[in-house]
Formats: sequence, C-alpha cells, structure tokens
Amino acid sequence: MENPNIIVRVATTDDQHYGKTITDEMESSAKARGTGIAKRSPEYVQHKMEEGKAVIAVTDKGEWVGFCYIEAWGHEKFVANSGLIVNPAFRGHGVAKAIKHRVFELSREKYPDAKIFGLTTGLAVMKINSELGYEPVTYSELTDDEEFWKGCRSCVNFDVLTSKNRKNCLCTAMLYDPVEKAKEAAEREAAQKATLSIQTEPAQPQILVAANGTIEHKKKQRKFKENFKLFERWLRYKRFVLLKGNKDQQSGGASSSRKKFFLFNLF
Repeated sequence: MENPNIIVRVATTDDQHYGKTITDEMESSAKARGTGIAKRSPEYVQHKMEEGKAVIAVTDKGEWVGFCYIEAWGHEKFVANSGLIVNPAFRGHGVAKAIKHRVFELSREKYPDAKIFGLTTGLAVMKINSELGYEPVTYSELTDDEEFWKGCRSCVNFDVLTSKNRKNCLCTAMLYDPVEKAKEAAEREAAQKATLSIQTEPAQPQILVAANGTIEHKKKQRKFKENFKLFERWLRYKRFVLLKGNKDQQSGGASSSRKKFFLFNLF
C-alpha cells in the first residue's frame, strides 16, 4: 500500500461509530456505478465488527478509509467477502487491495474449510481475486443458499439474472476452493520430486522426464492471470450479449452480423 499512514486491521467494537459513514458510502457508490447491492444498515456492519468478521482501514489520525466484511452461507460451506468500499478521498492508493488481502486471510482463519467466492463486474477486483488464488467459475459452483441470492434483488441487473434462471449475469463468479488448492500444491510438490524438467527450445513444449525414464510432453495451460486482456474482452462480449440480446432479436438479421463483428474484434 502506498500510504504508510493507513492502517488495515480487523475491526473491533471500538470502530462501530464508523457504521453509518460506511453504509452511506456503500449506497452512494452503488448509485454512482449504476448498480445495486444488498443494502446493509449501520447496525448490520456494527454487528460484523462485534463478531470480528470485518476488516477496516483507518488513518493514524482515526479517519475512516475503507471497509469489508465476511458473510457465511450454506451452513458455513461458503464464505463471501462482501461490502468492499473505499473512501473516495483515498482511492487509487492500493487500499482496496490491502483490505481484500486482509479479509481473505481472516476468512481462511475463521473458515479454513469453506470455499470463498465473490460476484463482481469490476476488473480491478477480479485481478486482486486472481492474485489470491480465485478462479472464474460458473454460477452453479456457488452457494445455493437462497438468502445469498436475495441480495441480488436490489441490483439493476436482477432481471437479467432471473431471465437466465440464475445461471448467468453481468457479474463474474470467482471461487477459491481450499481443497483444490491443497490438491494442486500436493501435485506440484510430487512433480518436483518425481520429475526432472528439461527446457528445450523456446518454441517447443516443455519435456518432463520421470524418474522411471518415461518422457512426457507438458502442455502449456492458459492461465487466467496471464490472459487478463483476453478475459477483459470476453467480459465486454458477455455484457454485449446479455444487455443487447433483446434489441438484437428485434432487428432480425442484423443480430448475427453484429455478433460476428464483435467476436472478430474479441480475438
């Protein structure tokens, strides 16, 4: 974080007086973005502070800077880091990233076996999530807890979500699965012990020589972090399809040609 005078920490009952300031900024920010969020009362965020399930950022002089809290769903099998908000006066200084990292750590401490997920349209948040190990997933891999999905009702795109039978919307779903991450780590460790990696010419695929002498060709997988520009274009196309779909149907043949043009520019 760029500003050394900003402290990011777990919120306590001593921070409850920031409650209304936080919820007011949440509402104001949502209106400015043209989106809706599950509205929270000052009492709700104050309760999260009391439970030790929130992260707050403040200056060394006590000025409120940012906030985020934890919500558990589906009998604590799923956890969401919700309500991320930064004081407009402190945006652009890495505060959101610092808060996201701390609330992620707090989620892992309190719910070590839970899957951590999020829904967002913000590319900046997606980048931070990716750094933490989240992967883009389908909506079917998220919690089926109805209480969570009720929170989408205040969003301006709720009609899109319901028209797609809750299988798709403008938000991108991202998930951190601790079981999968542990499995990946174990596989990497086993591979390091059992294979000798030989780097060939740059244009050639990597060759792995196993301990028993077997030669395997390792395929290069497309990484989410390494292809973020392509993913950004995909999000533009997704928005184009979901929001313009009805207009395209009314225009008949123009729909197909416009989509083909968009797909051409996508790649």
